[in-house]
Amino acid sequence: MTPEVDTGTEIDGRYRILNRIGSGGMADVYLAEDSHLGRQVALKVLHRRFAQDSEFVERFRREASSAAGLQHPNVVNVFDRGDHDGTYYIAMEYLDGRTLKDVLSQDGPLDQTRAIDIALQVLQAAAFAHRRGVIHRDFKPHNVMLDSADGVKVTDFGIARAGASEMTETGSIMGTAQYLSPEQAQGHAVTAASDLYSIGVMLYEMVAGRLPFTGDTAVSIALHHMNDPPPPIRDARPDVNPSLEAVIARALAKDPAQRFGDADEFTAALLEARNAIAEGHEVGENTAVWGAAFPPEEAVEEVAPKKRRRFMWLIPVILILGALGLAYALTRPDTAEVPNVVRQPEAAARVTLEKAGFEVAVTRAADRAVPAGQVISTDPAAGEDADKGAKVNVSVSSGPEARTIPRVSGQSAREAERELIKAGFTVERGDDRSSTDRKRGEVIYTTPRAGQEAPVGSRVVFYVSSGPPQVTVPDVVGVTEGSAESQLGDEGLLVARKEMDSDQPEGTVIAQDPAAGEKIDKGSRVTITVSKGEQPVDVPDVEGIEEDRARSQLSGAGFKVRVIERSTFDEAEDGVVIEQRPASGQERTKGATVTIFVGALDTSSDPVEPEIP
Repeated sequence: MTPEVDTGTEIDGRYRILNRIGSGGMADVYLAEDSHLGRQVALKVLHRRFAQDSEFVERFRREASSAAGLQHPNVVNVFDRGDHDGTYYIAMEYLDGRTLKDVLSQDGPLDQTRAIDIALQVLQAAAFAHRRGVIHRDFKPHNVMLDSADGVKVTDFGIARAGASEMTETGSIMGTAQYLSPEQAQGHAVTAASDLYSIGVMLYEMVAGRLPFTGDTAVSIALHHMNDPPPPIRDARPDVNPSLEAVIARALAKDPAQRFGDADEFTAALLEARNAIAEGHEVGENTAVWGAAFPPEEAVEEVAPKKRRRFMWLIPVILILGALGLAYALTRPDTAEVPNVVRQPEAAARVTLEKAGFEVAVTRAADRAVPAGQVISTDPAAGEDADKGAKVNVSVSSGPEARTIPRVSGQSAREAERELIKAGFTVERGDDRSSTDRKRGEVIYTTPRAGQEAPVGSRVVFYVSSGPPQVTVPDVVGVTEGSAESQLGDEGLLVARKEMDSDQPEGTVIAQDPAAGEKIDKGSRVTITVSKGEQPVDVPDVEGIEEDRARSQLSGAGFKVRVIERSTFDEAEDGVVIEQRPASGQERTKGATVTIFVGALDTSSDPVEPEIP
């Protein structure tokens, strides 16, 4: 397909197109150079055939608005938007990396821990957007960018929904079929739970190396999402940890109410699965995996007929014992064994206990070992007998205890690590980053951000300043003061100014410090020396002093000296300046000539007045 914007085109007087890097159904994406800020950006340009469609233009405009309001380490930054040549563009952060789809094509299936770490970062972006009322609606590997260290950036909020606004008519479908939630496939209202389903599909694909549902058409795939359970992951990945398989199964529940309550709950469950994998734990035989059918009731064993007793004398004894047993049965309370519901989801546990004849009272407690929403324990415990109708207290996990991430910006790496560990988090140091706000060695920020809540034991990454970015000092000697300030400002440098008399034109830069070509921190100060031009100075008074002293004083003041001898009959004037032109006190520019008349003793009898040239 021929690009709609040619290489070298300058858009909006600022963005010069370098090459096309991608194309989608709505727009092309180009690599461009931002001439104002001297950086590369990704420029998304709406296809011209859609530029006259108000719905597409509104969707495109909303993408910029939605994404621009989501300033988060795991969301691509949007810098600018505008129009060009009858269509519209968005200027975004340029990401030098691969899409998750590329990674899956080349590396899939992924290591389970790696898949979890990628999904956790996607969930961080989703949680941030959902808290601000923005639903992405099209989570898929194509919209997830990874850098060389598997750092995640979520892109393309082109069909995001903010608040109650809808861009489609009733019954229409938006999104990509392979990652579509059942409610989207039916054209129903889309909520944050729909995004969690799509992320669950992505996680399934990362772990299994294949999609849960495929088909010849988008409609057939959508029908699978609506009606069919996903194939067990262990069919494609026998080594999958059951705890991770259970998390994915819950995320792919057909009913949105049966999925995780929000992205944070999904995150907590994944962190527990990662811990289970790291510690080599598996789900026990009695663990209820979300979405799995309840085990069938035990078959009733047939009781074989009792053998005929040989000794008839035992009959009276049996009758007496039977009567006693009947009396006990008629008077004792009706009891039942408390079923084992530990590790079952709350809803499933409630059904099991009520079916056994018990009332259920639920309390919640933080627990790192048990995923959120699953039963930790019961009182009475499983296997104990209890009166039917009695209350069974069920303790349900709320997931790991959540704590507020402390603010460590401005601290040293060691101080920040100590404080984060003290707060209960697993700490990781990210790649150092340049910063104009923090000194070298100081922490810039954390991911997740300070002030947010995160499960105890979850990973917090902190980033340390490598100092301001380095820039090369431009050569501004010989240019005007205004041009020098503009060039230095474009490099992010501050300008200090001083003046000096010079034979250069007034306002010309005659010196700079640091010199051109030196590498210095962005934000540093460069001092420029600006010419004041040639300034007049007073001519010194040298009349009445010897010629040598007069020459010295005039030269020191910056003047050239011309000497003319004048005959004199006065011995006191011999070798002494009799007159000077211009006279003392008059102003002349440096470099001008001052003529001095020096007396020369005339010893002849008839003095003659010398002619003044």
